[in-house]
Amino acid sequence: MTDSTMQTSAGKGRIFSGIQPTGNLHLGNYLGAIRNWVALQHDFESIYCVVDLHAITVHQDPADLRKSTREVAASLIAAGISTEQSILFNQSCVPQHAELAWIFNCVTRLGWLNRMTQFKEKAGKNRENASVGLYAYPTLMAADILTYRATHVPVGEDQKQHLELTRDIAQAFNSIYDKDVFPLPEPQIFGSATRVMSFRDGRAKMSKSDPSDNSRINMTDDADMIMQKIRKAKTDPDALPSEMAGLADRPEASNLVGIYAALAECSTDDVLAEFGGRGFGDFKPALGDLAVAKLSPIGAEMRRLLENPADIDAILADGAERAAAIARPILAEVRDIVGFLGSSTDR
Repeated sequence: MTDSTMQTSAGKGRIFSGIQPTGNLHLGNYLGAIRNWVALQHDFESIYCVVDLHAITVHQDPADLRKSTREVAASLIAAGISTEQSILFNQSCVPQHAELAWIFNCVTRLGWLNRMTQFKEKAGKNRENASVGLYAYPTLMAADILTYRATHVPVGEDQKQHLELTRDIAQAFNSIYDKDVFPLPEPQIFGSATRVMSFRDGRAKMSKSDPSDNSRINMTDDADMIMQKIRKAKTDPDALPSEMAGLADRPEASNLVGIYAALAECSTDDVLAEFGGRGFGDFKPALGDLAVAKLSPIGAEMRRLLENPADIDAILADGAERAAAIARPILAEVRDIVGFLGSSTDR
């Protein structure tokens, strides 16, 4: 393994992260992940992927999948991902992901996959009818990361188990073939990642699957819609407290204060110091103005990008070629180590 595959010429680590092309990206996606991805690209060689192979582990309408892939790509670009500084592509355009995933399927133990809690949650009571793809989702995730020998992966709470499995798979492959082939990627945890809850229920995570559009701010919402949704957000009749302890058992109030702090890039203590003792009649307009200032330019740029889908396709195609240029020699080395005849360097 050469140093050049592990680090950039500037000595930066390599980071990989993927996002599902589910469409309707919202404030929770932005504050929980996308904003941090934008920051990461200044400190790491950054590879960002719209994971359309993962998407088809459950049935997708083909036209909707194409539309959602473009929408997610547009949201990342509009939020500040530089397609020159970072690599942005859709997963299915780099076949090395799928090839390495199959090799990892032959290394990964059933017992490891049986412990994955996310499969149990997604399959539910119909586990016997779930696809093999949904079950083997974590091995493809491992391949996504290790196809590029990524050294760091930004993860939320729901993905920590999958990253641990990725490290287990990398270690197992290295051990089986007695080669130092893959790094053990480290989690990149952000203290600033914000868990954004529904505007209708402060105990439920903000989600595109919520039937009420008023439960979330979509990244494509305009200024008027953002203000309207914040005005309608569920609250309680009490004034805001001056200290954090006063937000206990007030999930809706805590959610709005947390969103304000995240958008203003300050602490919740700072927010309460400013608004403590004041009611939501004062706080919601201030939050609305802040949200509009931060989010409406992103939404406007998204809408502009989506008017030219061919331009988005060209950006993704260029990113796929740049990603494949990294992946090809790594997979060629893996193929040789495994014992396959022929080369994948021209694929």
